[in-house]
Amino acid sequence: MRVQADTVNGGVMRHAAGGAVPHGEVPGRAPDHAIGQVARIAAVSVRTLRHYDEIGLVSPGRRTAAGYRRYTEADLQRLQHVLFYRELGFALEEITAILDDPATDTLTHLRRQHELLTRRIGRLRAMADAVEHAMEANVLSIPLTPQERFEVFGDFVPEDHEQEARERWGGTDTWRRSRARADAMTKDDWTRFTGEAARTVRDFADAYLAGLPAGGERAMELAEEHRAHLTRWCYDCSYDLHRGLGDMYVADPRFAAVYEASATGLTAYIRDAIHANADRADGADGADRLA
Repeated sequence: MRVQADTVNGGVMRHAAGGAVPHGEVPGRAPDHAIGQVARIAAVSVRTLRHYDEIGLVSPGRRTAAGYRRYTEADLQRLQHVLFYRELGFALEEITAILDDPATDTLTHLRRQHELLTRRIGRLRAMADAVEHAMEANVLSIPLTPQERFEVFGDFVPEDHEQEARERWGGTDTWRRSRARADAMTKDDWTRFTGEAARTVRDFADAYLAGLPAGGERAMELAEEHRAHLTRWCYDCSYDLHRGLGDMYVADPRFAAVYEASATGLTAYIRDAIHANADRADGADGADRLA
């Protein structure tokens, strides 16, 4: 995603005072731009701009007498916000809801985008360092020690919770399956496991900071990804078990500290999204039984 600097500060492609007025502009009126110009400025395709217009995401503020699209500076500012949010992984319908919120102004969007990008940069740097270390260990066939695995897991160290987990669930099939899978995991498996987990937390944080509701489609989608992640790597995570985990994340300050490091209030947001997703699944199962 690239938005040229002249679209950010002081307006887009301003023309020197006294110069010739480009074709399509009206003297005394703020300049506007044809769809081809906008495509080149924002480094997107004309097809993309037409699609954004069709779905009402970015519609040109003006049209020529012949019906050609003309984009105003306000339109280009909205397009810039769209491209930033797209780069952060938001779906088009989510971006529409965010940008159409009457309580949010341009400066708020820019501050929010800056915070999201800064957090992502920090997480990516930390992940890159951890993956680089795991790569070195893999090449040299060096097993990772618990201390080294701390770097991969971040602030959450599985060994710190193992005795408590054994006391709580040591006699259950879920515990036995989880331990068997963990013991069989290779260094590459641990790197993939923690990478997926970090990505899910990052996506939850992005949704939360963007103001998306915990009971909305995006948050429930992330909750389902989290449940699938646990089923894939740890144990068969039913919706009821997932609810219990969400409650535990909030109740246990050690779990909460992991999530709150990304955003204050994120732990409760994840818990609420997990419950909403489970409730949705229960409703769908009930409807299937009645059908």
